[in-house]
Amino acid sequence: MNAKEINKLTMIGAGNMAEALLQGMINNQLIQAEKIWVTNRSNEQKLQELKEKYAVNISYDQEKLLAGADVIILAMKPKDVARAMEQIRQYLTKDTLIISVLAGVPMESIETLAGQKLPVVRAMPNTSAAIGLSATGVAVNDIVTDGQKELIKTIFDTVGLTVFVKEEQLDAVTGVSGSGPAYVYYLAEAMEKGAVEIGLDPEIAKALVRQTLLGAANMLEQSGKSPEQLRKEVTSPGGTTEAGLKVLDAHQVNKAFAECIQTATSRSKEMGKDLTNQLITAK
Repeated sequence: MNAKEINKLTMIGAGNMAEALLQGMINNQLIQAEKIWVTNRSNEQKLQELKEKYAVNISYDQEKLLAGADVIILAMKPKDVARAMEQIRQYLTKDTLIISVLAGVPMESIETLAGQKLPVVRAMPNTSAAIGLSATGVAVNDIVTDGQKELIKTIFDTVGLTVFVKEEQLDAVTGVSGSGPAYVYYLAEAMEKGAVEIGLDPEIAKALVRQTLLGAANMLEQSGKSPEQLRKEVTSPGGTTEAGLKVLDAHQVNKAFAECIQTATSRSKEMGKDLTNQLITAK
């Protein structure tokens, strides 16, 4: 299946990630707006805003939303997935492609809630999807076809980079790129604070830090060199950069970042188990 073969795509949930995907698909002319239907639990004002902004269809009528849908994107809050699946179950067929961007909800749980085996995709984008620069990890179950995988990649490529991983690796993806933007913002906060403390105007500090991070990110992307190599190229023996890096080493910042990612990954696993248990109990 390719994007042109989609007759109807339904998105359940209308939050920030849902809008990022809508914007990506429509702005990249992947799927025509008239083929897209969007709903949420109760925020009709948000639906109206999406309709006006992207010319998509909106409704709370289950028949209009789901009858004949080739692709259904689950983008509601994870705790609401059982209720949502109960409502859509009767409209699902063995060929309906389910794409979930719900953190912590295993594909097996979605299959169980669907009451049948059908192609299920689990994706972990990050908040940079809003500007088309997400790093998205995607896992698929064993009946997703090669054609459907190509479609999935095409959809998530509209909001950034897409990589396929095993489902058990999605917790690691969460720890690295799902939570990753927050680590970079934390670094930016610290650098701005440090710049102000040594006498720079706050606005000048902000501009310098943001451009520095932007430049470094682009060097990583465009140079083809490893982070280690680029770091060494900036670090002259006995120079200012070496002096600063020695402070980071003394505080074991490298180790702290590794533990940060490991802890976030462990928390993702815990949350997934908790949510699975809740779904089992609810069922």
